[in-house]
Amino acid sequence: MGSLAPSIPTHSMLRRVQPRPPVLTALLALALAGCGDSGPSDEAQIRGALDEFQRATAAKDYPALCDSVLAPELIETVEQIGLPCEMALEKGFEDVRDPRISVGAVRVDGDSATAQVRSSAAGQAPSEDTVRLVRVGDGWRIASLGDVER
Repeated sequence: MGSLAPSIPTHSMLRRVQPRPPVLTALLALALAGCGDSGPSDEAQIRGALDEFQRATAAKDYPALCDSVLAPELIETVEQIGLPCEMALEKGFEDVRDPRISVGAVRVDGDSATAQVRSSAAGQAPSEDTVRLVRVGDGWRIASLGDVER
């Protein structure tokens, strides 16, 4: 008598998968690890901080400005008038309506950066300014609201 195994023709797709050599597996793992997202660039974070400044100013969201947009050194400067940050900003921005910011060139130098900004608001002449930002923790905050460049 012959073999009890059935006689089934094999197909090339059903052939046994050969194990990959460890070196090839390691290289593949390293290549895939390099494809991961390392997060937004400094420039993207800076533009995001300036967008948040515009949003919070338009919404009169002074807690957001003081808690997550302005750098500690700017908050100290704002509070020199004798009011807490939120109250000082409320007083300073009370007449600002429909603020708009257009961000141009951004330059990063270590933990500080500058951004060229064109700002405008209803009833006010537009201005071109240089906004200074500093890295605070893992993000960027506004350290000065600008030196006018006319």
